[in-house]
Amino acid sequence: MSALPYVIFLMGPTASGKTNVAVELTQHLPVEIISVDSALVYRDMDIGTAKPDAATLTRAPHHLIDIIDPIEAYSAAAFRNDALRLMHDITSRNRIPLLVGGTMLYFKALREGLSTLPQADPEVRAALDAEIAQHGIEWLHRQLATVDPETAARLKPGDTQRIQRAMEIYRITGQPMSALIAQPQNDALPFRVIPIALVPSDRAVLHARIAARFKAMLEQGLVDELRALRKKYSLHPNLPSMRCVGYRQAWQYLEGEISEDELLDKGITATRQLAKRQLTWLRSMPGNIELDCLEPDLVRKVLDALKEHL
Repeated sequence: MSALPYVIFLMGPTASGKTNVAVELTQHLPVEIISVDSALVYRDMDIGTAKPDAATLTRAPHHLIDIIDPIEAYSAAAFRNDALRLMHDITSRNRIPLLVGGTMLYFKALREGLSTLPQADPEVRAALDAEIAQHGIEWLHRQLATVDPETAARLKPGDTQRIQRAMEIYRITGQPMSALIAQPQNDALPFRVIPIALVPSDRAVLHARIAARFKAMLEQGLVDELRALRKKYSLHPNLPSMRCVGYRQAWQYLEGEISEDELLDKGITATRQLAKRQLTWLRSMPGNIELDCLEPDLVRKVLDALKEHL
């Protein structure tokens, strides 16, 4: 273990200040940033993803930002492959990979490996599409509950993409997805991980930050950004890119399904729910070095923690 190179995980919920801390760390340590964010991978989606601006990226370049179009998909497996390639490249130059973000599934996939799930099957997918069109996604969710109750219990009845994928896996393999995921993996990460978790000492303060940030996104032109995206790309609301928090609500607004006030309320609520899920993930991860993201001298606290371990 002592011969393995270091990697830093800087994790936290949305609005916890991860990007600011990471950028400052590049000024003090020989690190390179790898983004761990399932929304920042998309080109032209800047406002709603809180993507670092050009000046920030010039000061502290980020890997794995702006790598695919919004009509494309990006998986945890693709992230793991890309991140490992970059990590080996960075360490070969005697620098330290600094992985920064809030997509906890990506961190988990990188550290623990991924279960071997089957590739999509066009015939099975088409059959499921037909069943959804005829009976509705809630009906398929009930069918999933009979064959894979564990997966069904953690999915919302309207989560079309994940319900369809779980049922597809069952029909291809004859085994529930939860059982396949639970199988032990032998993909040990060839790095010494220093896991820093930025968590709030006061959830209400984080919620206030989230509200202020989403209001700012609307003022900066989130709705206009989505209008431009819809003109440039052949988008539909079930694409992973358009299911990102903020874009999903802005889409509903453009379709006349919700009002401007509802857009604000729903966007803030969805972001708070995202932060709650992120914090639940973080608290389930053993060995994290937890730091209060509301500390005024947070960068110094992170640096002190890193210097104890590096």
